[in-house]
Amino acid sequence: MAFDQNVVPLRSTHATPVVFGAGAAIGVLGGMIGLGGAEFRLPLLISLFGFAALSAVILNKAMSLVVVLVALPARLAAVPAVELAARWPVAVNLLAGSLLGAWAGASWAVRMRSATLYKVLAALMVLMAAALMVTHTTTLGTLDLPLWAQVPCGVVAGFGIGVVAAIMGVAGGELLIPTIVLLFGEGIKTAGSISLLVSLPTMLVAFARYSRDGSFAVLGANLRFAMIMAAGSIVGAVLGGLLLGVFPDLVLIPALAVILLISAVKLARHD
Repeated sequence: MAFDQNVVPLRSTHATPVVFGAGAAIGVLGGMIGLGGAEFRLPLLISLFGFAALSAVILNKAMSLVVVLVALPARLAAVPAVELAARWPVAVNLLAGSLLGAWAGASWAVRMRSATLYKVLAALMVLMAAALMVTHTTTLGTLDLPLWAQVPCGVVAGFGIGVVAAIMGVAGGELLIPTIVLLFGEGIKTAGSISLLVSLPTMLVAFARYSRDGSFAVLGANLRFAMIMAAGSIVGAVLGGLLLGVFPDLVLIPALAVILLISAVKLARHD
């Protein structure tokens, strides 16, 4: 059933095993490539569970926030806090843009017509598929920009990532990690930890903006649904992490990119 994006849908009546299983499947997909899987969760919320575009984005943002909060301690344990503390200028540089981008993206999302939002989400799915391919199938170098160019580029990139993350309800790691590597020359492992530090406040800003809109009531109406799916996503991410490296990237990454592209086509055709 389709709903207008400004109308709160009825509380989801899907069985707990279905919701948990869907979340776990998404978590496994994300875990196998070191991400939370929110890019794959969004089309599932729309196509399988019948949420309208904006409602799905808000629920996805809430679940992404839970997953990031759970992942952050483990990620910080993997990369010494002293090492991360030394990279604070990188995080601050990106946050200078991403916080503004998150607020702007959420503001635009709540004002868009439902049909327009579906098409925007479809386009962003294509962007995520491209980012997935570039990040995981190529060797990223560094742009070696001088500081006077690096800082404004970081702000602009952060703004764009904040917009995308807010509109899709994702953490934005798929875009943050290659940006940190390219602009600031960090290794993939360190970049992953920095991305979480940037993602968390960026997501909170978008969440705060969505909370001011009437459509935010969808979260209250479906809180149990969101928590069950988030729990499934966390369990799935752990399992996916254990499967890391089992499937060759040359097989796994194109397959996941195709899933995103198929989802993009379906969203673009959504009424």
